[in-house]
Amino acid sequence: MSELRDIARTGLWENNPALVQLLGLCPLLAVSGTVTNALGLGLATTFVMVGANLTVSLIRDQIRDELRIPVYVLVIASLVTAVELLMHAYRHDLYKVLGIFIPLIVTNCAIIARVESFAAKNRPLPAAWDGLMMGLGFTAVLVLLGAMREALGQGTLLSRLDLLLGPAFRDLEIVLAEDYRGFLLAILPPGAFFGLALLVAAKNVIDQRRARRTRETAPQGDVAEAPSSL
Repeated sequence: MSELRDIARTGLWENNPALVQLLGLCPLLAVSGTVTNALGLGLATTFVMVGANLTVSLIRDQIRDELRIPVYVLVIASLVTAVELLMHAYRHDLYKVLGIFIPLIVTNCAIIARVESFAAKNRPLPAAWDGLMMGLGFTAVLVLLGAMREALGQGTLLSRLDLLLGPAFRDLEIVLAEDYRGFLLAILPPGAFFGLALLVAAKNVIDQRRARRTRETAPQGDVAEAPSSL
C-alpha cells in the first residue's frame, strides 16, 4: 500500500505532468477554455494513460529493445482510436468541440514518458495505478485552468456540461454574475499561459511553505562548539 500511496502522491502532486514536467501543454492550453472541454479531454487522456501503462506492463518482456518505441506508439494509437470512435458515437457534439485534440492524444509526451519510464519497468498493478494518478493529475490541472478561464472569460462555470454527461446535467450551469460582458484575454491563448503560470506559481509557493515548516519542526541535533584556535 505504501508503494501505491507514493505513486499517487507523485502523479497528483510531486511530479504532476502539467505543473512539474510541463508536458502536454498543447491540449492543456488549447482546450481549457471551459470546464466541460477540459474535463472531457482530461478523462480521455486518463483512459489512454491507464490502458497504455497496463498493456505495456503486460507485454514488456516480449518487446525487443529496438522495437519498444514503435510498439508503445502503436498501443497508444490503438487506445486513442478506440476513445475517438466511442466519443464520436456517444458524445458527438463534444467530439466536434474538441476536434483534432482527441487524435493528438497520441503525441502527448506525458503518456509516452510514463510508458517508457515506469510501465516498461514495473508490474501491471503499479503501472495501471501510475497511469491513473498521472492522468488524474493532468485532468485536475486542466479542470482548474478551465474553471479559471471560463469564470473570467464568460462569467459562468460548468456551461454545456450536458455535452459530456448527458441531458440530465444541462441545468447545472452556474452564472457567477448577471450582465457580465466577459474578459476576452482569459479566453484567448495568452490567458491560458497566464493561468498556467499562476497554477505553477501557486504549487511552488505551497511546496516552499511545506519545506519551511518541515525544517522548522525537524528535531535539532546538539551542536558542539568547535575549539577556537589562536
